[in-house]
Amino acid sequence: MAGGTLEIHGQHKLAWTQLTQTVPAGGLPKGTYAWDSNTMGGGPGMHVHVIDEISGAVLDWQTFDTYASQQDSRSLETFIDQIPSEKIVALITQDEASNNLEASARQKIREAFGSVEVNSLGHRQPWVLVGVKGDPGAAVEQRIPYVDEQTTGRATITGTFDAFFGSFDVTATSEWLGRSRFTFSVEGTGGEYVINLKDDVSSWQPGDHIVLASTDYNMEQAEEFQLLPCPECSSHQVKVSGQIKYTHFGEISDDVDMRGEVGLLTRNIKFQGEVEDSCYGDNFCQFFDYDTYGGHVKILPDFKNVHLSGIEFTRMGQQVQGSYPVHFHMAGDVDEVGGYSRPTYVRELSIHHCFSRCVTIHGTHGLLVQDTVGYDTLGHCFFLEDGVEQRNVLDHNLGLVTRAGTLLPTDRDDNMCRSMRDAVYGDYVPALADCRAVTTFWIAHPNNILTNNAAAGSLHTGIWYIFHNEPTGPSAGALPRNQAFRSPLGRFFNNRAHSNGIDGFMIDNGVKTSQPSANKPEEYLSRTGGRYKPHQNSDLLQPRVPAMIEGLIAFKNWDQGAWVRGGDIWFNKCAFVDNGKGLTMASEGTFPNDVGSSQHVRNSIFIGESENVGTASGSSVWGMGGVKPVPRSLPHATTFPIRGLEIYDGPTQAESCTFKKFAAAPEYNRWSSAIGYLLANNWQMTPNNNVTGAKFEDVQTRVFHGGKNLPWFGRYENDGDKSQITHDVDGSLTGYPDSYVVGQNNYLVRNPGCLEKPEWRAYVCSGKYGQLYIQARQPNSLLMSLVRDEYPDQPLTMKGPLKQGPSGFQQYQPTVMLEKSYTVHWNGRAPEQVTVYPVNFNSGDWLRQGLCYPPGTIFRVTYQRERRYPRAVLHDEEVHPVSSLAAVEGGDGKVFYFEESTGLFFLKIHANYDREGHDYCSHMGCERIIISATMTSDAVSDCTAAAYPKYSLTPTETVPMPSFLSLVNDCTGCGAPEAIVYDDNLKYLEVSVQSAGWEELQLGHRSFVEIDGVRYNGHNRGYFVMSVDALTGAVTHRMTFDTYGQPEADAAMASFIRTVIPQNSIVLVSVRDAAHTSARECLVALKEIGAQEPVQTVFRGNFAMVGFKGTVWPSWIQQVNLPSGQGPAQIYTSIPLMG
Repeated sequence: MAGGTLEIHGQHKLAWTQLTQTVPAGGLPKGTYAWDSNTMGGGPGMHVHVIDEISGAVLDWQTFDTYASQQDSRSLETFIDQIPSEKIVALITQDEASNNLEASARQKIREAFGSVEVNSLGHRQPWVLVGVKGDPGAAVEQRIPYVDEQTTGRATITGTFDAFFGSFDVTATSEWLGRSRFTFSVEGTGGEYVINLKDDVSSWQPGDHIVLASTDYNMEQAEEFQLLPCPECSSHQVKVSGQIKYTHFGEISDDVDMRGEVGLLTRNIKFQGEVEDSCYGDNFCQFFDYDTYGGHVKILPDFKNVHLSGIEFTRMGQQVQGSYPVHFHMAGDVDEVGGYSRPTYVRELSIHHCFSRCVTIHGTHGLLVQDTVGYDTLGHCFFLEDGVEQRNVLDHNLGLVTRAGTLLPTDRDDNMCRSMRDAVYGDYVPALADCRAVTTFWIAHPNNILTNNAAAGSLHTGIWYIFHNEPTGPSAGALPRNQAFRSPLGRFFNNRAHSNGIDGFMIDNGVKTSQPSANKPEEYLSRTGGRYKPHQNSDLLQPRVPAMIEGLIAFKNWDQGAWVRGGDIWFNKCAFVDNGKGLTMASEGTFPNDVGSSQHVRNSIFIGESENVGTASGSSVWGMGGVKPVPRSLPHATTFPIRGLEIYDGPTQAESCTFKKFAAAPEYNRWSSAIGYLLANNWQMTPNNNVTGAKFEDVQTRVFHGGKNLPWFGRYENDGDKSQITHDVDGSLTGYPDSYVVGQNNYLVRNPGCLEKPEWRAYVCSGKYGQLYIQARQPNSLLMSLVRDEYPDQPLTMKGPLKQGPSGFQQYQPTVMLEKSYTVHWNGRAPEQVTVYPVNFNSGDWLRQGLCYPPGTIFRVTYQRERRYPRAVLHDEEVHPVSSLAAVEGGDGKVFYFEESTGLFFLKIHANYDREGHDYCSHMGCERIIISATMTSDAVSDCTAAAYPKYSLTPTETVPMPSFLSLVNDCTGCGAPEAIVYDDNLKYLEVSVQSAGWEELQLGHRSFVEIDGVRYNGHNRGYFVMSVDALTGAVTHRMTFDTYGQPEADAAMASFIRTVIPQNSIVLVSVRDAAHTSARECLVALKEIGAQEPVQTVFRGNFAMVGFKGTVWPSWIQQVNLPSGQGPAQIYTSIPLMG
């Protein structure tokens, strides 16, 4: 296309938007439900499901092993008695349920649910019943005789129920067909649904196709729909055709925008490849059962103008290098820098069901990619290729369902990774870590702009900054080596990453830029290591430039919300919700790789278990929540320890962050916490991982240190596991300012004033802390035991993380309390060379250390100062022996004493210079002592028997424990200062509802509703009901109903809610004086707008409610029902409007 012009512009249509209301599975307000014992588990006996008759929601599920236990049969009877009348119930047998099902339990089932088969239920017989408690005539059931495990068959029953939100089916099966199995589901039966959207979508037309992104952990919950004519819809609504299989969350909940995305797939100009009915030839048919050889658009350099907009691309791209739906190939500078008065752009493209990427930017700079949807594609979707591409702007794009492809190792799934070996060296079998990187936004150079994008589901990762240490492919030589790893980050603002199979957001690793060899057999461009160190002008000798990550919202990612490794990377105003781990900031396992750097998270929100509970399906992990006892989808497994902020390496700073809804759930063997630590950590843990200004809301477990043999914690014996420590700077975490949270069994950092926190598996301590960085050579395979003289029977044993050859070294990096004395012992002959660095010591900090050696050892000891970058020894001097330990203790750290009688070589580890900022070492370089030992004995260097009790000391505090701050649970000024919502048009409704019963009225309380500061008083007895337009916030109706003194008020109130109040209305309810006498049908109407039992008020009780009339129950619905004398009932809430 040299010198050519490509201008293709379709009709302008909104590319994508977000929901403003949850779209529930099946059209039911709480969504559908599905359980399959084959994939989700279930033991033998009787399974009982209780379903709400109004919403179809599963309220409870219990299993009773009536095969093995008579007690379970009695518990079943008790459970049936507790089920409220009119609730729908499904009873299902699994395996064998009759052996200990007592006659009284069979009678109870017969009387409560109308069963006629339960009396005949015999050995291993499949039996299912769906019925209504208290309505025997509603029962439907099936029982089939047991023949054998292989051929008995399946009992199947479906009950259909007409309800307020439409009809729904309850289906249950029980079978013996090779194995015992049961299934249970609740499904809506509607085929049309109106969806409420954030933006004006009047450009979308009937017949257009849209996609709703998954808002759960599994990207495959994205769903396509065709739009139907909808004359009743507003400009912010569309009607879709088809059954909704999964719930798509559409709310701002807990101050975080988790509204699911909706993308347009249809355009009036379409590029469509011609494909065969199935895969053929050598097109990787072992991985794909469909034809992947589509068309492609390739834009070469030196064009005159290229602008594309409003185009649909489908069946485009090939599993061949260089053939992508939209491909800018080595086009150079395509903006003003390249002389283009109209900078090049692609806008409003719909790229879907394509066979290789979405938009590829290859050797191209300054391109604008905006308002583009990439859906259901193979390999990295928005892809920067050679690691040289800069100044490109990716703005307001949506990528979802990014699947594996074959082109690069990082495009591949695990099967492809192991199978594709033509490009490796020799018989090397690729490690999964060489691949596992399928990513929606693949950013190969930091100098690009990402704003307002959504990565809404990839096989592996949503957004990945992963750099080349030198440009690759045809761009080789275009930039200096390591330029990308050292370049400042372009603007990153308001990007979202959710529903990804591993990580939402990543800054880590690199790609292999050398060809396979015997030493490095991995394929070219495999994933490999890398450290990001942003500096001015990409020069490590110039100032560091923090990489600012602002406005990232990461939710429902299977493993990490975000993982970053490198130098200064700072998060601001971000949110991490429902991830396996919210945020991990990793520096380096020894010293920060970028000298003086640190990683920060500020003004951010972490949520462990949000109101987005997901959808129960065969592909989800489904279990009970720990914060609320409601079923929900979970990451990894029902036992996985969810963590908000995961502490690792350091130094890290968490400042003004809010943590919400984290709780350990021992009953489910799940040990979640707001703050936790990397599991199975071999590496260091600095005492300068600081928390300040933290706020906790509905958090039962603030910190958890783990423990041996807990699920996922393993043997809990790695060096980092033993060294866990967090600094509570201001007391907002523990209540004790300038305190440290430390592990239960680490006596190197303990003192007698420490306070035990058994629920955290931790202690809270005061003190001055630093680290020792100890290198051991010849040998490098020993266990090192470090003993504090005050706790001689509590050594800390470390094995070191490194696996090196005989000429290498091992390292140990314990956290220690300063101004204390320690001894070091080995499980073999002491290493011939030991180097000790005082790490994170300030000027004047010290400790005394005695290292064990065999008698007769000869020492050569050196003090040095080492510069980390560029590496050099700045000072070197000999350390001389002295004749007494007292001389060591009174010295400046540059003398030693060897005590032959105990075998202890004594040093005073002393810092002579100050540190600057977050540097681990002083501004004069890293101070270190190098001990070279010549030993004549091979004896094991364990001197504990000789050292103690000679050097045993009584434990003392060096820093007294501070006073407890009683306001730790109500920390003024703590936490994130604002909601994590980036929507300039969003408005909130500030609502207060107060209800005062008769007794509360006598005390001067009032019943009222207050909306945005305007008070509406309830002057009359009974229910005061108001409705507010959920789009505009305008009050539409208000009326009082005296259900205490006027029996007809009951039906009138029910009719008012059902027929007068419009759809999409916020409904506010306040009781004054008394309302209980005649309230019957109106209580059902309150349930229809979200009220939960108990709804009926007691005599002169207090009842306040915020409800919603519509097709769903938003998470902000709430009610308070208090007896007389315990009120008033009060609700204060802020509701995001839908308009």
